[in-house]
Amino acid sequence: MLGGQGPVESVVNFHGTRSANRSLVVLDNRALDRECFAQSLTSHKIGMEVLAFGTIEDWKAEKDLHPPLSAILLNVGGCKITDALVADEIKKLTSEFRTTPVVVLADTDDLTQILKALEYGARGYIPSSVGIDVCVEAIGLALAGGIFVPASSVLAMRQTIASGGEAARPMAGLFTSRQAEVAQALRRGKANKIIAYELNLRESTVKVHIRNIMKKLKATNRTEVAYKINDLFPGEMNAA
Repeated sequence: MLGGQGPVESVVNFHGTRSANRSLVVLDNRALDRECFAQSLTSHKIGMEVLAFGTIEDWKAEKDLHPPLSAILLNVGGCKITDALVADEIKKLTSEFRTTPVVVLADTDDLTQILKALEYGARGYIPSSVGIDVCVEAIGLALAGGIFVPASSVLAMRQTIASGGEAARPMAGLFTSRQAEVAQALRRGKANKIIAYELNLRESTVKVHIRNIMKKLKATNRTEVAYKINDLFPGEMNAA
Protein backbone atom coordinates (compact mmCIF):
# COMPACT_ATOMS: atom_id res chain seq x y z
CA MET A 1 0.00 0.00 0.00
CA LEU A 2 1.36 3.39 -0.90
CA GLY A 3 1.68 6.68 0.90
CA GLY A 4 3.23 6.14 4.34
CA GLN A 5 2.43 8.28 7.36
CA GLY A 6 6.00 9.09 8.38
CA PRO A 7 8.97 6.99 9.50
CA VAL A 8 7.06 4.33 11.42
CA GLU A 9 8.93 1.05 11.62
CA SER A 10 8.21 -2.41 12.92
CA VAL A 11 11.13 -4.80 13.28
CA VAL A 12 10.62 -8.51 13.76
CA ASN A 13 13.61 -10.82 14.03
CA PHE A 14 13.43 -14.34 12.70
CA HIS A 15 15.10 -16.79 15.02
CA GLY A 16 16.98 -18.65 12.30
CA THR A 17 20.74 -18.98 12.39
CA ARG A 18 21.16 -16.52 9.52
CA SER A 19 19.00 -13.75 11.03
CA ALA A 20 21.97 -11.38 11.27
CA ASN A 21 23.04 -11.89 7.65
CA ARG A 22 20.12 -10.60 5.60
CA SER A 23 16.73 -8.96 5.82
CA LEU A 24 13.31 -8.90 4.19
CA VAL A 25 11.53 -5.54 3.96
CA VAL A 26 7.73 -5.49 4.04
CA LEU A 27 6.26 -2.24 2.67
CA ASP A 28 2.71 -1.36 3.71
CA ASN A 29 1.40 1.94 5.07
CA ARG A 30 -1.11 0.08 7.24
CA ALA A 31 0.73 -0.50 10.51
CA LEU A 32 -1.47 -3.31 11.82
CA ASP A 33 -1.40 -5.21 8.54
CA ARG A 34 2.37 -5.05 8.16
CA GLU A 35 3.01 -5.97 11.78
CA CYS A 36 0.64 -8.94 11.67
CA PHE A 37 2.16 -10.15 8.42
CA ALA A 38 5.67 -9.78 9.82
CA GLN A 39 4.70 -11.77 12.90
CA SER A 40 3.26 -14.51 10.70
CA LEU A 41 6.51 -14.72 8.75
CA THR A 42 8.41 -14.84 12.03
CA SER A 43 6.52 -17.93 13.12
CA HIS A 44 7.87 -19.75 10.07
CA LYS A 45 11.51 -18.95 10.92
CA ILE A 46 12.77 -18.56 7.37
CA GLY A 47 16.14 -17.26 8.53
CA MET A 48 15.89 -13.51 7.93
CA GLU A 49 15.18 -10.36 9.87
CA VAL A 50 11.84 -8.91 8.85
CA LEU A 51 11.70 -5.12 8.65
CA ALA A 52 8.24 -3.63 8.20
CA PHE A 53 7.98 -0.04 6.98
CA GLY A 54 5.36 2.29 5.57
CA THR A 55 7.57 3.32 2.63
CA ILE A 56 10.95 2.51 1.15
CA GLU A 57 12.13 5.97 2.21
CA ASP A 58 11.48 5.02 5.83
CA TRP A 59 13.67 1.95 5.38
CA LYS A 60 16.46 4.00 3.80
CA ALA A 61 16.60 6.22 6.88
CA GLU A 62 17.26 3.12 9.01
CA LYS A 63 19.04 0.75 6.63
CA ASP A 64 22.48 1.08 8.24
CA LEU A 65 21.04 -0.35 11.45
CA HIS A 66 19.97 -3.61 9.83
CA PRO A 67 21.39 -6.53 7.83
CA PRO A 68 21.74 -6.22 4.04
CA LEU A 69 18.51 -6.24 2.07
CA SER A 70 17.67 -9.51 0.34
CA ALA A 71 14.05 -9.05 -0.78
CA ILE A 72 11.21 -6.54 -0.79
CA LEU A 73 7.55 -7.43 -0.36
CA LEU A 74 5.20 -4.63 -1.43
CA ASN A 75 1.62 -4.96 -0.18
CA VAL A 76 -0.72 -2.91 -2.39
CA GLY A 77 -3.88 -4.22 -0.73
CA GLY A 78 -6.98 -3.58 -2.80
CA CYS A 79 -5.27 -1.14 -5.17
CA LYS A 80 -4.92 -2.11 -8.82
CA ILE A 81 -1.49 -2.67 -10.30
CA THR A 82 -2.59 -0.52 -13.22
CA ASP A 83 -3.24 2.47 -10.94
CA ALA A 84 -0.62 5.09 -11.77
CA LEU A 85 0.75 5.43 -8.23
CA VAL A 86 1.03 1.68 -7.74
CA ALA A 87 2.61 1.11 -11.15
CA ASP A 88 5.14 3.89 -10.52
CA GLU A 89 6.02 2.46 -7.10
CA ILE A 90 6.69 -1.02 -8.50
CA LYS A 91 8.74 0.37 -11.38
CA LYS A 92 10.72 2.56 -9.00
CA LEU A 93 11.52 -0.32 -6.66
CA THR A 94 12.47 -2.79 -9.39
CA SER A 95 14.61 -0.18 -11.12
CA GLU A 96 16.43 1.00 -8.01
CA PHE A 97 16.91 -2.46 -6.50
CA ARG A 98 17.86 -4.37 -9.63
CA THR A 99 19.58 -7.23 -7.80
CA THR A 100 16.93 -7.47 -5.09
CA PRO A 101 13.69 -9.34 -5.90
CA VAL A 102 10.50 -7.34 -5.43
CA VAL A 103 7.39 -9.41 -4.71
CA VAL A 104 3.89 -7.92 -4.82
CA LEU A 105 1.14 -8.87 -2.39
CA ALA A 106 -2.40 -7.86 -3.44
CA ASP A 107 -6.04 -8.63 -2.74
CA THR A 108 -6.82 -9.83 -6.29
CA ASP A 109 -5.68 -12.73 -8.43
CA ASP A 110 -6.88 -11.08 -11.65
CA LEU A 111 -4.70 -12.26 -14.52
CA THR A 112 -4.37 -8.80 -16.06
CA GLN A 113 -3.09 -7.33 -12.79
CA ILE A 114 -0.62 -10.17 -12.31
CA LEU A 115 0.81 -9.79 -15.80
CA LYS A 116 1.15 -6.04 -15.28
CA ALA A 117 3.08 -6.55 -12.04
CA LEU A 118 5.49 -8.89 -13.81
CA GLU A 119 5.76 -6.48 -16.73
CA TYR A 120 6.78 -3.74 -14.29
CA GLY A 121 9.59 -5.94 -12.99
CA ALA A 122 8.12 -7.77 -9.99
CA ARG A 123 9.64 -11.18 -9.29
CA GLY A 124 6.44 -12.61 -7.91
CA TYR A 125 2.76 -11.91 -7.25
CA ILE A 126 1.01 -13.21 -4.14
CA PRO A 127 -2.78 -12.86 -3.83
CA SER A 128 -4.01 -12.40 -0.26
CA SER A 129 -6.32 -15.38 -0.78
CA VAL A 130 -3.40 -17.78 -0.24
CA GLY A 131 -2.04 -18.91 3.12
CA ILE A 132 1.16 -17.89 4.87
CA ASP A 133 2.89 -21.12 3.82
CA VAL A 134 2.46 -20.14 0.18
CA CYS A 135 3.77 -16.65 0.92
CA VAL A 136 6.90 -18.11 2.47
CA GLU A 137 7.43 -20.38 -0.55
CA ALA A 138 6.91 -17.46 -2.92
CA ILE A 139 9.54 -15.38 -1.12
CA GLY A 140 11.93 -18.30 -1.14
CA LEU A 141 11.39 -18.82 -4.86
CA ALA A 142 12.10 -15.16 -5.57
CA LEU A 143 15.30 -15.33 -3.52
CA ALA A 144 16.34 -18.39 -5.53
CA GLY A 145 15.89 -16.50 -8.78
CA GLY A 146 12.43 -17.77 -9.70
CA ILE A 147 9.15 -15.99 -10.31
CA PHE A 148 6.02 -16.91 -8.35
CA VAL A 149 2.49 -16.55 -9.74
CA PRO A 150 -0.69 -18.06 -8.23
CA ALA A 151 -2.03 -21.30 -9.61
CA SER A 152 -5.26 -19.58 -10.62
CA SER A 153 -3.42 -17.36 -13.10
CA VAL A 154 -1.57 -20.32 -14.59
CA LEU A 155 -4.90 -22.08 -15.15
CA ALA A 156 -6.34 -18.96 -16.74
CA MET A 157 -3.38 -18.74 -19.12
CA ARG A 158 -3.78 -22.41 -19.95
CA GLN A 159 -7.47 -21.90 -20.73
CA THR A 160 -6.64 -18.96 -22.96
CA ILE A 161 -4.05 -20.93 -24.91
CA ALA A 162 -6.26 -24.02 -25.18
CA SER A 163 -9.16 -21.98 -26.56
CA GLY A 164 -7.05 -20.11 -29.06
CA GLY A 165 -7.08 -16.96 -27.00
CA GLU A 166 -10.85 -16.47 -27.10
CA ALA A 167 -11.59 -17.39 -23.49
CA ALA A 168 -10.46 -15.69 -20.31
CA ARG A 169 -9.27 -12.59 -22.11
CA PRO A 170 -8.91 -9.57 -19.85
CA MET A 171 -11.37 -7.57 -22.00
CA ALA A 172 -14.06 -10.18 -21.41
CA GLY A 173 -14.34 -9.09 -17.80
CA LEU A 174 -15.39 -5.59 -18.82
CA PHE A 175 -17.39 -5.97 -22.04
CA THR A 176 -19.89 -8.41 -23.50
CA SER A 177 -18.51 -10.47 -26.38
CA ARG A 178 -20.16 -8.21 -28.96
CA GLN A 179 -18.99 -5.05 -27.20
CA ALA A 180 -15.47 -6.47 -27.16
CA GLU A 181 -15.61 -6.98 -30.93
CA VAL A 182 -16.81 -3.42 -31.46
CA ALA A 183 -14.16 -2.12 -29.06
CA GLN A 184 -11.43 -3.91 -31.01
CA ALA A 185 -12.72 -2.34 -34.23
CA LEU A 186 -12.73 1.11 -32.61
CA ARG A 187 -9.22 0.48 -31.47
CA ARG A 188 -8.21 -0.05 -35.08
CA GLY A 189 -9.91 3.19 -36.10
CA LYS A 190 -12.65 1.60 -38.19
CA ALA A 191 -15.75 3.62 -39.14
CA ASN A 192 -19.22 2.62 -37.95
CA LYS A 193 -20.26 1.45 -41.44
CA ILE A 194 -17.25 -0.84 -41.69
CA ILE A 195 -17.84 -2.21 -38.19
CA ALA A 196 -21.49 -2.87 -39.03
CA TYR A 197 -20.55 -4.66 -42.27
CA GLU A 198 -17.81 -6.81 -40.71
CA LEU A 199 -19.88 -7.80 -37.66
CA ASN A 200 -23.15 -8.18 -39.62
CA LEU A 201 -24.89 -5.54 -37.53
CA ARG A 202 -27.06 -2.52 -38.22
CA GLU A 203 -25.18 0.76 -38.02
CA SER A 204 -27.66 1.93 -35.39
CA THR A 205 -26.80 -1.15 -33.29
CA VAL A 206 -23.10 -0.36 -33.59
CA LYS A 207 -23.80 3.14 -32.29
CA VAL A 208 -25.62 1.69 -29.28
CA HIS A 209 -22.65 -0.59 -28.51
CA ILE A 210 -20.27 2.35 -28.83
CA ARG A 211 -22.35 4.42 -26.40
CA ASN A 212 -22.28 1.56 -23.88
CA ILE A 213 -18.53 1.09 -24.32
CA MET A 214 -17.94 4.81 -23.79
CA LYS A 215 -20.07 4.71 -20.66
CA LYS A 216 -18.12 1.78 -19.20
CA LEU A 217 -14.78 3.43 -19.96
CA LYS A 218 -16.01 6.91 -18.95
CA ALA A 219 -14.82 8.13 -22.33
CA THR A 220 -16.22 11.15 -24.19
CA ASN A 221 -15.30 10.22 -27.76
CA ARG A 222 -14.03 7.41 -30.01
CA THR A 223 -10.41 8.52 -29.76
CA GLU A 224 -10.53 8.35 -25.99
CA VAL A 225 -12.09 4.89 -26.20
CA ALA A 226 -9.20 3.65 -28.35
CA TYR A 227 -6.65 5.24 -26.03
CA LYS A 228 -8.17 3.73 -22.89
CA ILE A 229 -8.48 0.27 -24.41
CA ASN A 230 -4.83 0.40 -25.49
CA ASP A 231 -3.85 1.45 -21.97
CA LEU A 232 -5.96 -1.16 -20.17
CA PHE A 233 -5.42 -4.10 -22.52
CA PRO A 234 -2.07 -3.67 -24.33
CA GLY A 235 -1.96 -7.35 -25.30
CA GLU A 236 -5.45 -7.57 -26.74
CA MET A 237 -4.55 -6.16 -30.14
CA ASN A 238 -2.24 -9.03 -30.93
CA ALA A 239 -4.62 -11.57 -29.39
CA ALA A 240 -7.57 -10.53 -31.53
